[in-house]
Amino acid sequence: MSDRSTLNPIRSARLAEAEARGIRHGYFTRLGGVSEGIYRGLNIGAGSDDDPVRVRENRRRVAQWMGVDVDSLLTAHQIHSADVIVAREPFDGPRPKGDALVTDRPGIAIAASTADCGPVLFADAEARVIGAAHAGWKGAFGGVLENTVTAMETLGAQRERIIAVLGPSIGPANYEVGPEFVDRFLAADADNQRYFAPSQNAGHAMFDLNSYTVDRLRRCGVAAECLNRCTYEEEDVFYSYRRSTHRKEADYGRQISAIALEDI
Repeated sequence: MSDRSTLNPIRSARLAEAEARGIRHGYFTRLGGVSEGIYRGLNIGAGSDDDPVRVRENRRRVAQWMGVDVDSLLTAHQIHSADVIVAREPFDGPRPKGDALVTDRPGIAIAASTADCGPVLFADAEARVIGAAHAGWKGAFGGVLENTVTAMETLGAQRERIIAVLGPSIGPANYEVGPEFVDRFLAADADNQRYFAPSQNAGHAMFDLNSYTVDRLRRCGVAAECLNRCTYEEEDVFYSYRRSTHRKEADYGRQISAIALEDI
C-alpha cells in the first residue's frame, strides 16, 4: 500500500477547492510514522533529538503523499521571525533561516513545522502561487502573515484571491500567558484585549492565538479561516511543545503542514 493511502492528513475544504488547479495540501498529524518513544509517530523535526534515520523516513512518507521527492519537501530553519523565503528549487546546503516560504514552481512542497504554533497554508489558485507560514505568537505579532501575502504578490498573486487556512495549533483553553505577554499586546493595540480571557492563576490570562492569527489575515485582505484543532488537547493526534514541557519530557516531536503545485 502506498504512503499516499496510509497517511491521512487533515484537509481544508476551502483549500481542497484549489485541487482543480493542481494545488495539493495536507496538515499532517503524528499518525503514520516510524518514530518511537516521546516522538512516537510521524515526527518530521530535523531539529529534534530523534533518530535522524527515522525523521528522514517520516519526511519521505510525507513527500511521497505530496507527490514530490524527499529533497523537494522544503521547511525553513524556523526562528520565530517575520522573514519569508522565495523557494523555487530544493535548498542547496543548510536550510535558510525564516518562518515562511512562498513559491510559484511545481515539483516542490513548501511546509511549516509546528508543535503548538500555527501552520498557515496560503493559495491563490488562479495565479498558482502558494505559501506556508510558521506563525507562533512572535511571528504573528511581528508580521510574518502579512509578509507572506506580500511575498506572494511579488510572484503574481492578488491578495483578494488568496485563501489562508490556519491548521492545528494550541487552543485558547490551553494557552496560559503571563502579565508581560499581555502588556506587550495591549501596548501595540488596546483592542488586543479581546484575545485574552481570565486565567485561574492570578495575573495570568488565556490567549486565543487562533482568533488573533485569523483576524490579522483578514485585516490584510485575504480570505482566512481556522481548522480549530488543538495540538495540546489531542495528544494521540498531535505533538505539543507545551504539553511536553508540562510533563518535563526531554524533547518533543513536530508535525508538518505542506502545500505543493502539481504539474497540470
